Amino acid sequence: MLLYPILNNTINLVLLRKFKLFGKMPNSNTSIIMKGPKEFWIKNMVCSRCLKVIKQELQELGVTVLSLELGRLLVEAPKKTSNEIVEAVTTVLHANDFEIVQKEEEMLTERIKIILIEQLQELPLHIKVKTSELLASRLHKDYKTLSRLFSAQEQTTIEKYFIKLKIEKVKELIQLKQHSFSDIGYLLDYSSVNHLSRQFKDVIGVSMTDYKNAEDWKRNFYDEII
Repeated sequence: MLLYPILNNTINLVLLRKFKLFGKMPNSNTSIIMKGPKEFWIKNMVCSRCLKVIKQELQELGVTVLSLELGRLLVEAPKKTSNEIVEAVTTVLHANDFEIVQKEEEMLTERIKIILIEQLQELPLHIKVKTSELLASRLHKDYKTLSRLFSAQEQTTIEKYFIKLKIEKVKELIQLKQHSFSDIGYLLDYSSVNHLSRQFKDVIGVSMTDYKNAEDWKRNFYDEII
């Protein structure tokens, strides 16, 4: 595993990525006991289905989870060295299809995803500022820089990614059978039901009516959406 701990006072920021482990653990700091918490960013941990398992498995390895939420893990283990903590976290995350990487670009990409997903957690969605302004403000980066970075990492644009997230939410609301199409359009801040209908068909390939009537309802986890 390639890990180069980035120390910020007592917090060690290590970025986590799904699917590829590479390199070797550096030998520096192997004997240093880390007294402060360590913060990890996790690639593609944008839904909550793995959180409980990861927390339990880390605790079994003697690592205390201070905070575990979408994309971010904060742990401490006063009796372990920095690399021992990283090794324990790596083992657990690898067992759950997540791995450690080291690039700021990937951390920013994950934060973009999480910010956009958070926008859909409370409905109705009323976007008071443009998505570009929201991301630039939250991440303290120029939006053009974020847009180029995201496209390079994910081979799609931020705008297309957010549309896919919204359409996945539309599918969820259709399955609940509690809302009309007009209601769903309102809940997700579409200008009209026609706008929503066109976007749904462009992404899914069938109309909302056909999707609703078919009841062959395939859903994607957020970490599967790109």
